[in-house]
Amino acid sequence: MHVRPLDGIRVLDLTNVLAGPYCSYQLMLMGAEVVKVERPGQGDLARGLGPDPTLNREGVGASFLAQNAGKMSLELDLKDTADRALFEDLLSGSDVLLENFRAGVLERMGYGPERLAQLNERLIYCSISGFGHTGPMSDAPAYDQIVQGLSGMMSVTGTEETAPQRIGFPVCDTTGGLMAAFAISAALLRRERTGVGGRLDVSMLEASLSTMGWAVSNYLVSGVPPKPLGDQNPTAAPSGTFTAADGPLNIAANQQRQFETLCRLAGVPELITDARFSEREQRKVHRAELNALLNGALARRPAADWERELNAAGVPAARVLTVPQALEQQQLAHRHFISEMRHPGRAEQRLRVVGNGVLVDGEAFGPPSPPPLLGQHNAERTALATRWSATAAAGATRRAGEATAS
Repeated sequence: MHVRPLDGIRVLDLTNVLAGPYCSYQLMLMGAEVVKVERPGQGDLARGLGPDPTLNREGVGASFLAQNAGKMSLELDLKDTADRALFEDLLSGSDVLLENFRAGVLERMGYGPERLAQLNERLIYCSISGFGHTGPMSDAPAYDQIVQGLSGMMSVTGTEETAPQRIGFPVCDTTGGLMAAFAISAALLRRERTGVGGRLDVSMLEASLSTMGWAVSNYLVSGVPPKPLGDQNPTAAPSGTFTAADGPLNIAANQQRQFETLCRLAGVPELITDARFSEREQRKVHRAELNALLNGALARRPAADWERELNAAGVPAARVLTVPQALEQQQLAHRHFISEMRHPGRAEQRLRVVGNGVLVDGEAFGPPSPPPLLGQHNAERTALATRWSATAAAGATRRAGEATAS
């Protein structure tokens, strides 16, 4: 097995639900040792979220299981003197502190940036919140759907008749978590060069807007506000979802040669020279007419047949799958994207969780252990804090020796 890129990095994770746990899950997959600090008797709120009420009551809801494999769980009450002392011991040996409280909450607990720097000058302190810790909205509560609406992404989801619509998964939470994981990785590299940690303030709203591509750039660069186009790609035509004999089919014939190839294979070569469709911009203007003609031709054969034939000819095409169908694709199995492990709540059942889609030197990294039960590692808390502190002290000694030698 290859060494994971973040092996040896220690992450103290105070986060709940999704954005923060998704961030620390990404760091764990890359090798970081992640310790979840959870409220005694309650834990991460995601422990009670999921479609199975029994698992929710047992504190191992599906939402929790999906983002927390490979981590440890300690119950600490930061209002308790002994627990605060242990927390500070862990902080002194941590590389990263991750939290997603509302702005100012951790500081009111006595752990603002200055105090954290006193405890550990090499600490990278990362906060994930809806709007960031500065500005007029910094105190506002935020959930994924709130950010979806405020980012404008709901306004371009659906058709002109159905928009605004919520995207069907918590994209702003996961985008915020992914941006935080990227920022932490960059800060760790900077620390190698400078020797000091830093403060990262991640805004889910800003992270989401940064990923919206043409919907933002068309307006910022060209002054053209985006409109909802349902399953159609506004940048090209024919590009979107079409109807084959047995169901929907995505086609992205974004280039002229792809459009011409599509028309020939679909048996409608006359569309190539039709004045309404012969040029890219004209095709966008007459999108509805073009789509109707192509759907009539594509309806003669199943989607899988078109997928094979069009892809072989250089025209991107694929069936529209359900989530279960998507997860069972052989491509994912080939790349070991899904890991299987012991289910922490049901001894007779196996648990499957996803990876991150990254191969490092040809290897896919999955979680080394199942998600933890609440407080599963409480008995190891003192030993863990001692080990982290000793590791940090050994690192300081090594760095001092290197500085003297140089």
